[in-house]
Amino acid sequence: MAPLATGRPTIWRRGTGVPLLTVASTVLSVLTLMPLAALVVTSLAGPSEAMSHTVGTVLGRYTLNTLSLALIVAAGVTVTGVSTAWLVTMCRFPGRGVFAWALVLPFAMPAYVSAYAYTYLLQHPGPVQTALRDVMGYGPHDYWFPEIRSLGGAAFVLTMVFYPYVYLMARAAFLQQSATAFEASRTLGRTPWRAFFSVAVPLARPAIVAGLALAVMETLADYGTVYHFGVQTFTTAIYRTWFSLGDRVGAVQLALMLVSVVLLVIGLERVGRRGRRYAESRAARPMPGLPLAGWRAAGAVAVCALPVLCGFLVPAATLVGLGVGLDVPWLDERTTRLIGNTVTLATIGSLVTLAVSLVIAYARRLSKGRLTTFLGQIVGFGYAVPGAVIAVGLLIPFGAFDRWLNSVMVATFGIRTGLLLTGTIAAVIFAYVVRFLAVSLNAVEAGLARIPPSLDGASRTLGAGPAITFLRIHGPLLTGGMLTAALIVFVDIMKELPATLILRPFNFDTLAIRAYRLASDERLALASVPSLMMVLVGLVPVILLSRQIARTSRAPGGEGPSPAPAAEDAPRPPASVVSERGSG
Repeated sequence: MAPLATGRPTIWRRGTGVPLLTVASTVLSVLTLMPLAALVVTSLAGPSEAMSHTVGTVLGRYTLNTLSLALIVAAGVTVTGVSTAWLVTMCRFPGRGVFAWALVLPFAMPAYVSAYAYTYLLQHPGPVQTALRDVMGYGPHDYWFPEIRSLGGAAFVLTMVFYPYVYLMARAAFLQQSATAFEASRTLGRTPWRAFFSVAVPLARPAIVAGLALAVMETLADYGTVYHFGVQTFTTAIYRTWFSLGDRVGAVQLALMLVSVVLLVIGLERVGRRGRRYAESRAARPMPGLPLAGWRAAGAVAVCALPVLCGFLVPAATLVGLGVGLDVPWLDERTTRLIGNTVTLATIGSLVTLAVSLVIAYARRLSKGRLTTFLGQIVGFGYAVPGAVIAVGLLIPFGAFDRWLNSVMVATFGIRTGLLLTGTIAAVIFAYVVRFLAVSLNAVEAGLARIPPSLDGASRTLGAGPAITFLRIHGPLLTGGMLTAALIVFVDIMKELPATLILRPFNFDTLAIRAYRLASDERLALASVPSLMMVLVGLVPVILLSRQIARTSRAPGGEGPSPAPAAEDAPRPPASVVSERGSG
């Protein structure tokens, strides 16, 4: 029998003394960082004329709108996500089990699709204001009505779509809390309300802040909603500067400014959680459910129903109403092709992203080298970068490579190669991997961290290499986490608009692009069909996730909150935002 290995294995060597898995992980990590590196290099060209004009005129407006939108959404998702998570986890009231999974449904609703629905519903000629004028007898200028196409309207829509990030994180944290601390607070005379703020929220703070950081970064990355509502932010400015003004350098410099804001958010989040960590009390007694009755139960139902209503049911019902009134078929040949393109991109993108995350995470488990660890930490920053920024960062090196290869082939063989990387499916998939790698990587790393290292040692003692160890030990134990990661990435890719819009091949459209084009032309009724199809496609993985959440939250006998969920079932934030060990 081979002697028991001591320390981390350095295996899969082929003459260089370096594990091939580590080499593959390093190469993949460097490739995912290529867009940001390209942005930095391009920005060194100095300020362009258009950029100088932007700085002197509208940069302040971009900054103010972007920060204001992020702050309003941050407040909204925190209040909505934490309150609903607490109610469905720690209280007992009618409909609690339904709300536990229904509160995740807005995750299937793209923000810009919700924006299209609310625009039709609340604009001046829309059904709400028309009914108001008919009932009250008002003229067109006799009353005031809030403008949906505004900063406030964008903040409302984004809050109703992004609060599930905080809800999922907070709920997972509440499920892991023991009854001991809460009951001790009650023994000291504190009311359930005061105990909630003094005990439950502080214990769940790392998870809440992690979900909040995700929601803020998604807000900063949003393009479709703010563009449709006419709110000028950094994301719309990047797209306008590149494609309307033709100023690549200016667009890159704006993109780096936005990246700086995003990194500031990440930095503040890490400083705020320094020294904190998640605590999982598997043996601890779960908190008993707080029974609610009368007006308290009615209030809990209202608090939980409002986000589901505003974030999913109202936009979905509006889309259905618009689609029913059309004389065109819902599933014609074009729509079927768009569904196929969308599902194909989301499937390939989620699988490739999962594969890359497996290589990087497994390399970090087998080797604790500084380079591997450092690259594994920073590749997650892609989730914090808007799709438009990633697309701009990819166009630069891809375009340079295509031009270089074409010139070489023409000079050598007289053959024009054209564009081999730019405007291809491969470029779109590359952008998806960079954008959503953190989601998949964290799920895989969290699962690997829960597998005892002793299993690795036992496998090596029996002569099994890393491939056999992964296939027979790690792979089966990671199945749940990998499935969850793939489903989340699938939904995120399906909703991604800017990167797909910029990098897609010619005449290759998806449901998101078709809905965006029709809505941009103010043809909201026609935009309802691809929008509704997108929601229906996204509902499939979201329902699967909701069922998993419902299983983990179901207590014995159907009463009270559930015990702490199994480690592989607990939703966790991307590694780029929050670390389980608190490595800030």
